[in-house]
Amino acid sequence: MTTPESPAAVRFAICGVGHIGRRHAALVARHPGARLVALIDVRAGLQPELAAEFPGVPFFASLDEFLTSGSPADVLTVATPNHQHAPQAIAGLRHGLHVVIEKPIALRKRDAEDIIHVALQTGRLVFGVMQNRYSPPSQWLKDLVDSGRLGQIYLVQINCFWNRDARYYKGGTSWKGRRDQDGGTLFTQFSHFVDLLYWVFGDVQNLQARFYDFNHAGITDFEDSGLVSFELVRGGAGTLQYSTSVWDRNLESSLTVVAEHGSLRIGGQYMDRVEYCHVQGYELPELAPTNPANDYGPYQGSAANHVQVIENVVDTVQKRGFATTNALEGMKVVEIIERIYSLK
Repeated sequence: MTTPESPAAVRFAICGVGHIGRRHAALVARHPGARLVALIDVRAGLQPELAAEFPGVPFFASLDEFLTSGSPADVLTVATPNHQHAPQAIAGLRHGLHVVIEKPIALRKRDAEDIIHVALQTGRLVFGVMQNRYSPPSQWLKDLVDSGRLGQIYLVQINCFWNRDARYYKGGTSWKGRRDQDGGTLFTQFSHFVDLLYWVFGDVQNLQARFYDFNHAGITDFEDSGLVSFELVRGGAGTLQYSTSVWDRNLESSLTVVAEHGSLRIGGQYMDRVEYCHVQGYELPELAPTNPANDYGPYQGSAANHVQVIENVVDTVQKRGFATTNALEGMKVVEIIERIYSLK
């Protein structure tokens, strides 16, 4: 009796080996169903450091150099500055690779549409990195809303109050804080909260917004704070209030729901716990612990759920699962942010 062969390891090339790209590389290197086959970064000075961290993994000084090298791969992970995501993803797709794109997948809806068109033409898969979907409170909320247990949704309130000061926006040659390369606060800092809104509650309409630049005038080209109101297409209304002007460290990311049959609130610095749940005929189950936040030294990000992203990519490419975040949903997030920013 023969046993079925194990599927071949999924080969990943990582384009952009900054903090998040390096996290992708480390998780791929540790995953039993994946293999790290290339590291790509225009900063050639990183090569000795990366060679020590990932011995035997070839280094390429540009995406073109990698694509023309003949080096075999299955997946290209794009973890470069925001404005490079779409063109580099398209280049990977045209080369026959599946692509994983760090948030946001693009800075314009039309660029996201181009990614989708090329993916359809080439028959390749596109994975967006929207790590909030993997946190236990977010998955619990999604299941609760989808089940209809809350009844009609009345109000949704999302608060994102973070610290991003000169320690993050370093100026000079950095892409962070530049409107043409960064895109804005909603793209770089809070697009995964816009994704959570769309994923759980659907599309929005009748947007209104006000924007402020309280203490970032010297370090960014765009607002540091905003107040956004909207109506849910499925019924109900909501607000998104965000700021990167919080002094010294992150304050909170929270989501509050008032609905026909109950109310709830997910809170903490990174929406990492259910703080309130009072729903008719329902008892809150014990949820798995949320992963700790991404740690960038002087500042922190959202929950570090990239391990689930890699797991999902491997399972999907090996035809053992389905993409958790597809390009169409990524495009909708870009579209919603574009619609908000059009109100400036």
